[in-house]
Amino acid sequence: MIGAGAITASTRHAVLQLPGTDVLRFRSRPAGKHRKLKLGDWRQPWLRVAGALLLAVSAAIHLVLYLTGYRAIPTIGWLFLVQFVVAFVLAIGALVTHSRLVAIAGAGLALSTLGAYLLAVWIGLFGYKEIRTRAGIAAGLIEVAAFATLALAAVIKTARPAGAPGPGPDRPGTRMRAGVRAAVSLVVGVVGAVSVAALVLFGIAVAGSGGEPAAATGGVTLKTAEIGGVTVLTDAKGRTLYWFARDAQSASACAGSCAAYWPPVTGDPMAGPGVTGRLGTIKRPGGATQATYDGHPLYTYIGDSARGQANGNKLDLNGGYWYEVRVSG
Repeated sequence: MIGAGAITASTRHAVLQLPGTDVLRFRSRPAGKHRKLKLGDWRQPWLRVAGALLLAVSAAIHLVLYLTGYRAIPTIGWLFLVQFVVAFVLAIGALVTHSRLVAIAGAGLALSTLGAYLLAVWIGLFGYKEIRTRAGIAAGLIEVAAFATLALAAVIKTARPAGAPGPGPDRPGTRMRAGVRAAVSLVVGVVGAVSVAALVLFGIAVAGSGGEPAAATGGVTLKTAEIGGVTVLTDAKGRTLYWFARDAQSASACAGSCAAYWPPVTGDPMAGPGVTGRLGTIKRPGGATQATYDGHPLYTYIGDSARGQANGNKLDLNGGYWYEVRVSG
């Protein structure tokens, strides 16, 4: 008894009665009994947002690459656009639905995109061989994270709160639920193993790709060809040659990963039939000799898979515009 009121306590409830009032009951929670955050629950907002953001960032990188040069590469270009559209749609779906099918689709897209990148780096894809770039590395890491996040979101079931009573051993379905939990644990382990394997393969691919191609020794013969009604300069194999707007007459502004996309024409140039411009050479940053035409250092483009193509013309890539070298009559 405290003053005119009375309080009766128990482990589950507290009862308070004041003069002239009805009994008021307050439910209390035993010490240590609090709701725990279920990190594996797909319904948790942070998990949905994380998966959606990873897909959206991957889509944005592919859109930028498509707009700044990949659109000119046969087959590869429209695949970049398809990846952007599908990833963006799945990102929206992850934000507005709790569907595990959306999570599985997003994880599958991320893993397949990474797999296509690795194939393009190692053996080439649709006639195109990828090289190491900062954008490619960033996209690859994001795709590994997107796969792991969305795959776990799709397979992890809500964890039972600590101390909560479970189904008795004699209740129907106990064995089935135990089997499901075991299967989920196995799938979670598989997702983790696949994620680690993807990171390892990605690291190997990045370490062994890219770099400026080896410089040729001796002379290189320049020729001409008509492409799209325009006479352009080509190398001895008939590949279109380009000049870079950022270059100076005495120095190349394209090195490293840029030179992997735009291999420089190295060696002393020799004029073939129809070549009327002024030939010369410059020294590249690594010391190799690069051929020039009318003061422009010469390059081929990795996006041209056969003679008669000029997919690199008027591209804004690697910090500036690229143009085919035209030969006047």
